[in-house]
Amino acid sequence: MVLIYTSSPEGQLKKSAFEAVTYGYKTAQALGTEAVALTIGNVENAAILGQYGASKVLNIAGVDAFDSGVYTNIIAQVAENVGATVVVMADDSTGKSLLGRVAVRLDAGSVSGVKSIPDTAAGFVVKKNVFSGKAIADYNITSAKKVVSVTGNTFPPEIVGSDVAVEDAGVSVPASRVRVKEVSTVKGTVPLPEAELVVSAGRGVKDPANWGIIEDLADIIGATTACSRPVADVGWRPHHEHVGQTGVAIRPNLYIAIGISGAIQHLAGVNQSKTIVVINKDPEAPFFKAADYGVIGDLFDVVPRLTEAIKKHKG
Repeated sequence: MVLIYTSSPEGQLKKSAFEAVTYGYKTAQALGTEAVALTIGNVENAAILGQYGASKVLNIAGVDAFDSGVYTNIIAQVAENVGATVVVMADDSTGKSLLGRVAVRLDAGSVSGVKSIPDTAAGFVVKKNVFSGKAIADYNITSAKKVVSVTGNTFPPEIVGSDVAVEDAGVSVPASRVRVKEVSTVKGTVPLPEAELVVSAGRGVKDPANWGIIEDLADIIGATTACSRPVADVGWRPHHEHVGQTGVAIRPNLYIAIGISGAIQHLAGVNQSKTIVVINKDPEAPFFKAADYGVIGDLFDVVPRLTEAIKKHKG
């Protein structure tokens, strides 16, 4: 059995949950077994997970704030009850805090950020990026139980079934040792790890007052905005928008880098993007070596014209 934990902040299933279930379903097919999804808390429309391959959806209601200790206990109990040999979760902030804990509780081998369906021909072999995305390594998990987290925007959600009934998981919920007094989240935008389109800018914008031209382009194509580390460090943009080796690692379908030189630390967090477009007035900017498309020009001239051209095309 394959158990998929699907995170649901504020009771809402996100794209990463559907990706994890799609991955879990394909893994179950490779192993000749079934995929079961698990939701924790009061989740809206959890039955929809059946559309992505879950044969059953289990739920533990009444759990409010996230506590990695409590969640680990619940996931481990459910895994034992359903006889799961593989546990899958998204490689998001929640998954990162749960992966190791769950693996220890189940005495399981674990690999984070996998990017391939397990090859079961000679064990349980999965691939993941290493050395900041410069290489791909094969990991063979030889333990009886396995725990993996799935790299975002790698396995597009696929509808293969229909809604299924949501059942109570029937496990005890331990008392939390954490008291959450307040939760502050960013609303109204697609989180960077889930974004398929990203428009990012660096110090080339010269002043935070000029950020409007970046947002205009992002708005017209429905993209999430991001920035380089220096921009976040000086307070021009919030730190949750910082992408790179020391920020958020992303792999969107389209990454537009504006006024960013392309230091190796920044490239390490974005080089898995499917298409990279670079706009920079410096023809020697390192970013051009990693770009699929490059525009050499002043961003204050190029970006507004690009935005206007897209508006006309859409009109």
